[in-house]
Amino acid sequence: MALLVFPRFLPLTSLSPNLSSRPQTRLLCSSLAMASMSSTRTRTESSVGETAGAAVLWFKHDLRLDDHPGLVAASRFRKVVPLYVFDRRILSRFSDEMLEVLLFALEDLRKSLKDQGSGLLIRFGTAENVIQELVKEVKATSIFVEEEVEYELCRLMDLVREAIAKMSFPKGNPRFVLWNTPLYDIKNLKDLPESYHEFKKLKFSAISPILPPKLPNFEMDLTWGSIPTLDDLKKFMNDCQAKSKDSWTSIREISAETVLHKNQFVPSSNQVEGLRLAKSGEIKQNNSYEHSQRSKTQESVFVTQSRNIVGGGTTGVLNALAAYLRNLEGTVRDDWKEVHEKLRNAESREGASFGTLFGSALGLGIISRRRAHYEATKYEKERNAGFLSPFGYSAATIAAVADTICSMEWYWVMASKSQFVDKGIYDIRIWRWKGFLIQYAVVGDEGPAILLVHGFGAFLEHYRDNISGIAEGGNRVWAITLLGFGKSEKPNVVYTEVMWAELLKDFIIEVVGEPVHLVGNSMGGYFVAIVAGLWPAAAKSVVLINTAGNVIPQYSSVPFSEERQTSVAAWLGARLLLLYARLRVKNIMKNLYPSRVERADDWIINQMIRASYDPGVVVVLESIFTFNLSIPLNYLLEGFENRVLVIQGMKDPLPNSRPILAMLREHCKGLTVRELDAGHCPHDELPEEVNSIIQEWVFTERGKILSGDRI
Repeated sequence: MALLVFPRFLPLTSLSPNLSSRPQTRLLCSSLAMASMSSTRTRTESSVGETAGAAVLWFKHDLRLDDHPGLVAASRFRKVVPLYVFDRRILSRFSDEMLEVLLFALEDLRKSLKDQGSGLLIRFGTAENVIQELVKEVKATSIFVEEEVEYELCRLMDLVREAIAKMSFPKGNPRFVLWNTPLYDIKNLKDLPESYHEFKKLKFSAISPILPPKLPNFEMDLTWGSIPTLDDLKKFMNDCQAKSKDSWTSIREISAETVLHKNQFVPSSNQVEGLRLAKSGEIKQNNSYEHSQRSKTQESVFVTQSRNIVGGGTTGVLNALAAYLRNLEGTVRDDWKEVHEKLRNAESREGASFGTLFGSALGLGIISRRRAHYEATKYEKERNAGFLSPFGYSAATIAAVADTICSMEWYWVMASKSQFVDKGIYDIRIWRWKGFLIQYAVVGDEGPAILLVHGFGAFLEHYRDNISGIAEGGNRVWAITLLGFGKSEKPNVVYTEVMWAELLKDFIIEVVGEPVHLVGNSMGGYFVAIVAGLWPAAAKSVVLINTAGNVIPQYSSVPFSEERQTSVAAWLGARLLLLYARLRVKNIMKNLYPSRVERADDWIINQMIRASYDPGVVVVLESIFTFNLSIPLNYLLEGFENRVLVIQGMKDPLPNSRPILAMLREHCKGLTVRELDAGHCPHDELPEEVNSIIQEWVFTERGKILSGDRI
């Protein structure tokens, strides 16, 4: 029943041609220029033409001195004020374990700055208020901050810029200087190909990391502030959230695993692994490492209470990376033995351990992506007499690091391009989930909230003629590209149905901010059904468009017995399937659009082919061979009597629509069914008709709520 339409850094100077739509106070500093100046270890005239006055360096996800272009640029000022702001809008995206890693990183960063005769200013509150007050106090002339691609963080930075712009200074307002740490020297972002296959042909060389600069002695009298304990930080977060917290958002803390166990749906070990990833980005760890060795906190880089992920400062993380890369070499060092032990436990699939162990350190910028890439390639050259083989890497760990970093960089580049270049009918926004970049779009300023979810192998643009069309009926419409599809990131993780459902639940809470009318096509229909069934407070109604899933009459409990391990058959099958899909995608799509074949046009076919070359797509395809649809639709929809709309294309070539509808009608109470003369994707084949049906449905459901017929 699933839709098997198979899938298918930047120097800031590269953005300068597109700055007309960006705030004009944003200045750009060239990473390459700073690298060359840093290598001489001298301080010369600033690239922005200033040496007098003070510079505020606002740390966010760049908690290091190594390979830090912003720090290099700021060091040319007479005074540098390093700052970290505990702002709930930034911190709310972190799990408790991530907050632990953050605190350890800040302690190390402060110590490193003190060793240079400087320090780290700690403040609590909103970034715009804190920075506005600090700029007044130190008479700053520039504020240095790392570029972001996440929509909410970009908005936050705009608030800071606007707050500064409202201030009055005798010599003019401070300048807001953006920087980043690109892996590649890309001169023209606008003309960069969107296909990773074409991108690799350009053969960009990786930029080497830069050394820390010498900072000017700090001579100002400031109250530095204290780094909080984890308990104090949690209290600060809870106090902030309590002021505006809605009761329905408590579902954030309820995992799919909890609900399934409560209802006697017992996951298999690999399903649990997928649930753990969705919940916290972790995997289950083997506890065989000796307790006496693990208790040596000073020697271990696994600094959190769970001891599952690498943290601490830059030096410690780089030491752990050296141990990771040298996994095949024997060692007598206890700290390296611990890394090797954790690596084996974290290798849920080939190469996955690097992202699991080092993902948090990379996400917080304790080390930069290009530093990790540099260390991996340097070690590869050491193993191969100074050369890099064109036939691949000589060790699995080297390949894991290099491939993960190149993948992360590619999706960051695509996210940047979507922010600064791509302008279609609707703007593409970026949301970060568990450290991964997710694309979404939203249209409409008022009215009920509707979330559109695509099927397997598709992307938010599959609703190209629905997003604005449904919004025109007085609705607010969100469409998301799920993890592993389209231009969203495709990490090396275990993909499961409940993981995708957890992602949707978190998106509703963090981005939409209120319960939604859920709309899903094919596998997307099954995902939204899981959301509604496990977290009913997140859904007002459910619209299933040629949904995947099963109906199980008189079910009692359905255990998850299917293992989610990558078999040889799945590994080979995914690769053969990918080759087949690239060759046959046009015919596949036309078969799915039997009434209006012309809707399976070159644009959507080219987008699917483009996505099929993305790094990580094979890992996503492997999940096809381990799909588990054993949570029955009649169980998931039990609490939604008279709140489920089924839109069924009766010419669907994948399953037979009539027996499916018969089963749904018999075992799911209160369904509304609309049969259409269409195939598997009626929303794209007959968009005007489907838009009208959904608009009418949402209007009717809203009327029921307003009249008191339903809460």
